Amino acid sequence: MRCDMAASRQARPGKKQVAKRSAAKAPRSPHGQRAARTRVEVGSGNVFRDLGRPDAEERQLKVQMAMRVNGLIADAGMTQAQTASRLGILQPHVSDLINYKLNRFSVDRLIHFATLLGRDVEIVIRPRAPHKESGSVSVLVAA
Repeated sequence: MRCDMAASRQARPGKKQVAKRSAAKAPRSPHGQRAARTRVEVGSGNVFRDLGRPDAEERQLKVQMAMRVNGLIADAGMTQAQTASRLGILQPHVSDLINYKLNRFSVDRLIHFATLLGRDVEIVIRPRAPHKESGSVSVLVAA
């Protein structure tokens, strides 16, 4: 009986066969359209340069400094109010810093915040790497 049922399930006259979906096909959008293929480009390591910003290096340095300062704030377990008091700024400005809204902060000011949070800041100038056209700026944290 099983053989008969399996045979009857195979091809019935007048009934369309449903093809299995191929894994190679592009997925469909909610509207049934095929999604376009996404082109991926390798970045330079600086998103601001990749976006064509003229001040890309400064913006990258500012973000790196803000990441370190925000890490120090988090490690200390301070509230925004406590951080504002320690840094001598308003609490809404601490919120801007924590949320990386960095327009009001210069690199110098962020360095000063790091010192107010109990860290020494050392700037080292050394020869550039031989494979690079120009020097670079980066922020390193010593344990």
